[in-house]
Amino acid sequence: MNISYNWLHQYINSYQSVEELSEILTAIGLEVEGVSVFETIPGSLKGLVVGEVLECSSHPNADKLSLTKVDIGADEYLQIVCGAPNVAAGQKVVVATVGTTIHPLDGEPFTIGKAKIRGVLSRGMICAEDEIGLGQSHDGIMVLDPDTKVGTQVADLFDISIDHIYDIGLTPNRSDATSHIGVARDVLAYLRINTADKAKINFPDLSGFQPGHSNNFKVEIKDISACPRYSGLVIKGVKVAPSPEWLQNRLRSIGQRPINNVVDITNFVLQEMGQPLHAFDLDKIKGNGIIVQKAKNNTVFKTLDEVERKLDGEDLLICDAELNPLCLAGVFGGFGSGVTETTTDVFLESAHFEAVSIRKTSTRYLLRTDAAKIFEKGSDPSVTIDALKRAALLIAEYAGGYIDSQILDVYPKPIDKAEIKLNFDKVRSLTGAPLSNDQIINILLAMDMEVGEHRNGSVNVKVTTNKSDIKREADLIEEILRIYGFDNVPYSDSIHIPLISSKWPDKHTLTNKAADYLAASGYSQMMNLSLARSDWYQGKEEELVFIENTSNESLNIMRPDMIEAVLETLSHNINRRQKDLAFFEFGRTYNKKEDSILENETLILALTGKIKSGNWLETNKTADFFDIKKSALSLLEFMGVDYNLVEEIVNDHKWAYGIDISRGKSVLIKTGMVATDLSRQFDVESDVFVAELNWPEIVKLSAEAKTISDVVNKYPSVERDLALVMPDHLTYSEISNLIARSSGKLLDAMQLFDVYRDDEKIGKGKKSYAIRLVFSDPTKTLTDKNIDKVIKKILGTLKHQMSVELR
Repeated sequence: MNISYNWLHQYINSYQSVEELSEILTAIGLEVEGVSVFETIPGSLKGLVVGEVLECSSHPNADKLSLTKVDIGADEYLQIVCGAPNVAAGQKVVVATVGTTIHPLDGEPFTIGKAKIRGVLSRGMICAEDEIGLGQSHDGIMVLDPDTKVGTQVADLFDISIDHIYDIGLTPNRSDATSHIGVARDVLAYLRINTADKAKINFPDLSGFQPGHSNNFKVEIKDISACPRYSGLVIKGVKVAPSPEWLQNRLRSIGQRPINNVVDITNFVLQEMGQPLHAFDLDKIKGNGIIVQKAKNNTVFKTLDEVERKLDGEDLLICDAELNPLCLAGVFGGFGSGVTETTTDVFLESAHFEAVSIRKTSTRYLLRTDAAKIFEKGSDPSVTIDALKRAALLIAEYAGGYIDSQILDVYPKPIDKAEIKLNFDKVRSLTGAPLSNDQIINILLAMDMEVGEHRNGSVNVKVTTNKSDIKREADLIEEILRIYGFDNVPYSDSIHIPLISSKWPDKHTLTNKAADYLAASGYSQMMNLSLARSDWYQGKEEELVFIENTSNESLNIMRPDMIEAVLETLSHNINRRQKDLAFFEFGRTYNKKEDSILENETLILALTGKIKSGNWLETNKTADFFDIKKSALSLLEFMGVDYNLVEEIVNDHKWAYGIDISRGKSVLIKTGMVATDLSRQFDVESDVFVAELNWPEIVKLSAEAKTISDVVNKYPSVERDLALVMPDHLTYSEISNLIARSSGKLLDAMQLFDVYRDDEKIGKGKKSYAIRLVFSDPTKTLTDKNIDKVIKKILGTLKHQMSVELR
């Protein structure tokens, strides 16, 4: 939100410098994120001087250029080449000397330098009004009054003002600070408590308001919960024209574009008092009345931006007496009902709308107007009439209108001030500030709150209606602390730090360790939202966790799994010609089960496209199931976790094929190829391979894993190769486990390096495994006799238990 320093001081009977006011604003919770300078004329005409054209002749090398000699009151005359058709000797003109920066209406500022123009030196520039921001004309140079003194600074000839604009990071709860008067009230409350300054706020003078006598215009509210109060009046005889310069500059200073006097006045009052207004062309209101009601579902309504929108049944409409929609209440005007150059009679609306209703409509159609931003924070219902009077007086003064009607004010159920019981000890306990009871009372009074009698250490407080967020005692205590000053709360010289022990390695450490490993393996980390679209999971609505996401209604659930989000990320990258992708993400999923919500943490890996680009030595390598499986298992090994069961994934429509890798009853990894029809829904044509890792279980097992280190064996190892013939149904896992149990402590390593089948040579239904065994002993050098003894035991056990023989 932008707040003007000059505008703010219009209401504050006290002086603070730009820096002092900035510190006060930040201290009271209106954090100043930046301060910029606004000039009514960009550059403030600095460096421009009045000159007199002494001589004017044709340029020797150009027909359309003139060569002038100009007196600017300096020691020597300036030779300036000018291209304007109206330049002539004897004129008083605006001269930009060498080194002056000028600010044209169109384009970027630029600095004047010495230049040779068609071979002739030019030492400055004679300016047109649009070249220095003084007007729109570019027909020729700007010619000044003949009596203007040569050498005068051009800035002295015009009324130029400089303002400082605060960029305030307004939090959603600050409904009281959406306007200049709202901010001024807060600043004055702070000054009354923290300084000797007892200044009062300068509210606009409304004493000149005289209502009209007409009462034939009617207002009806059909939904008083969405529109608790609706005020308005009729102004006739209006002449729509540009606003006065002061009003245009007020709006420009805070980044708004002036439109016309009537619309600018409504915008000015909004920024001044925090009350949105809307001006209707009275001739466009049929039936001489207004009806406030909810829209019918799928009603087509053309808004001010000429876009036709299908409305929701929850949208609030301002309609005329014949039920023709005129405006999306509190959000955006309708096309054809607003003020134009031909408007002469105006109906001025000043209403209070319910915050949630406005926020939903505003976000539903992405219409983030200034009015909607104020209403959704909670506007002040008590200010609607004063805002009407202020706008009406300004329109009468600057648009020539007169107030025709009485004030229309439909307010069936007046909103009472929130009443809160405040305990003085609770204030001191929560804030840590040594506030006396009287200080607390003074702070409340400084914020214009009503304070009742003190009883038993407590007091009843009536909160002003402009602070819609204050509903509890804690809210009120926060307001007291804000005005008292956070910096005034004493703090201790000592720091007490609790010693909290936890198991190491902790989850955070292991997660970073895994992320580093995957990044080193060629994967890139992605971060997706925990939100998803419910239409991705049709038929599973009972398992979904729905949310009210007003900022993006399509993302209306918490994601139940991570595959769809991964596919969307892959599609996003593929559409930008990044087709060879390896991603990982740590994320959470959410599933509804009966009355509870299950939250699970998952690590997901994804591969698609090529994992190795070909060259003269190697061919392209496209990602496949074994690549994703290898990545997942190598991570598992890196984390010190082993597994003992592999099963095929069945009856899961998201997988074309895949396996579950488990340890005991816990599935550690689910990996495979994503179903093609699912990938195609996200426009991913290539095969996608995914591994979902049960991260909490892996972290738990990794933390329990023990790393055993030993000295390097100084004695040599011995290798023996065995060719074993066995029934075809036996697996390598069964064989290797039995060999390990039979070998004792001497076996260091085992490797399968060949599998052979031949019905004629080794028999039908049999196969041969070639296995390399590595033996060592940390206490001595092994002899053939030692090794033969172990080999004999291994072969005997294999033959006895599995009918395995040496080939």
